[in-house]
Amino acid sequence: MPTSSSYSRPRLLALWLILAGIIGWIAAFVLTQERLHLLANPDASASCDFSLLVQCTANLGSWQGSVFGFPNPILGLTGWVAPIVVGFAVLSGARFARWFWLLFWAGMLFAFGFVLWLISQSIFSLGTLCPWCMVTWVVTIPSFYAVTVHLFRAGVIPGSPAGRRRAASLMAWVPLMAIVSYAVIAVIAQVQLDWISQF
Repeated sequence: MPTSSSYSRPRLLALWLILAGIIGWIAAFVLTQERLHLLANPDASASCDFSLLVQCTANLGSWQGSVFGFPNPILGLTGWVAPIVVGFAVLSGARFARWFWLLFWAGMLFAFGFVLWLISQSIFSLGTLCPWCMVTWVVTIPSFYAVTVHLFRAGVIPGSPAGRRRAASLMAWVPLMAIVSYAVIAVIAQVQLDWISQF
């Protein structure tokens, strides 16, 4: 772990990881409840079904909703614990080895890639926008950006001092990067699904 005190204990990142982890875990918990409800009542619909476009049932009941042989929200129930634990550990003064940060980043990369794939499946294949799934998208995207930028600025991913300074300045742009990402997704969804006219 780098010795720079300003980046080895990134409090704002830690607070964001805790917040994002809690929000993501709640979304996963609700989706798990909905999936269990649908399994027990096959003819029922999820409480987050608002229209043919905005619903959870189609997503939860599709093969994309159980890619690994079990409902995807179970991944969230387990996976979102990691950012919460890491966030609290950093706030308490813990310093992690380089391998730990890289392993944590690998998990964030998997989550980011999986979310992008689920977004594409939701828009282009299922033709639906799942509310709780979108909550997951909203917290996963900036979390990945923030952790990635932190690893560069803290020197976990090797780079020149100038590169680390650029990464440090880039951290302030993470919210804008996330907003741009949301806008791109919204535009793609609008072109494909015309969601604005259906609200």
